[in-house]
Amino acid sequence: MTFYRTVAAVLMAAALAGCAQTEGQQRAGTGALIGGAGGALVGQAIGGNTKSTVIGAASGALLGAVVGSATTPQRREDQLCRYQDRYGRIYTAPCDDRYYNGNY
Repeated sequence: MTFYRTVAAVLMAAALAGCAQTEGQQRAGTGALIGGAGGALVGQAIGGNTKSTVIGAASGALLGAVVGSATTPQRREDQLCRYQDRYGRIYTAPCDDRYYNGNY
C-alpha cells in the first residue's frame, strides 16, 4: 500500500513539474524530482528505515531544486546593467553590446 502511495506522489510531482511556466521553474522542478529520488535511495541505504528515507528524500529534493534554479542560464535580454547619465543619475536598463564585448 505504501509503495502505491509513493508511486502516486512521484507521478503527481512529475505532472506538476511539467506545468511550470519559466525555464527556471522547470529546472527547479526537475532538480527536485531527481534530487528527491536520489536522496531517498541514499537515505534508505544509510539508515535502512522509513524515517531516514523520508529525510533523505526531503533533503535531496531541496538541494535539487536549489541547484536546478541556480544553474538556469539567464537570457541576454533579461540581464540589467547600471548606467549613469551625464547629470549623475544612476539608472538600470538592459545591458547593451558594450557590456558583452568588455568595452564598458
